[in-house]
Amino acid sequence: MAAKQPPPLMKKHSQTDLVSRLKTRKILGVGGEDDDGEVHRSKISQVLGNEIKFAVREPLGLRVWQFVSAVLFSGIAVMALAFPDQLYDAVFDGVQVTSKTPIRLYGGALLSISLIMWNALYTAEKVIIRWTLLTEACYFGVQFLVVTATLAETGLMSLGILLLLASRLLFVAISVYYYYQVGRKPKKV
Repeated sequence: MAAKQPPPLMKKHSQTDLVSRLKTRKILGVGGEDDDGEVHRSKISQVLGNEIKFAVREPLGLRVWQFVSAVLFSGIAVMALAFPDQLYDAVFDGVQVTSKTPIRLYGGALLSISLIMWNALYTAEKVIIRWTLLTEACYFGVQFLVVTATLAETGLMSLGILLLLASRLLFVAISVYYYYQVGRKPKKV
């Protein structure tokens, strides 16, 4: 006697069966909104995340400011390293330099900061951009305080010093503005 053969298995076409597809997506947890209000089309995008979320929405003029800063830091660094007397004379009119070593050390420090500025110009990472802007703001703020204290001690006043102080305040304001703009939470689209 021949054993009775079971009937052939019927394959369910889940791609065409809408109810089955919706149930599967619900079990996987995709298709609905998550806590951030994003709708994921697959489990992979849900687990890995959406790369658009990490993209920095750059404020207008940020890259121009980064370029100007890098050029400014590089230019003053080269001038302090190569021509310390002229740099000191440009800021403090008529005062003789007693030693070139501190000015050249200042130039070396500025050159190091300028390398950071040049590298930050080519990055898209929000944290690196913010730290660079904070570094700039701190540098310009400290320079403003040091020059102001030097003026109070020596009593020297010149147009070059006043321009330096005004420019440092302006640079602090611009760097802090971009620092906060880059750090803002992006608006939901």
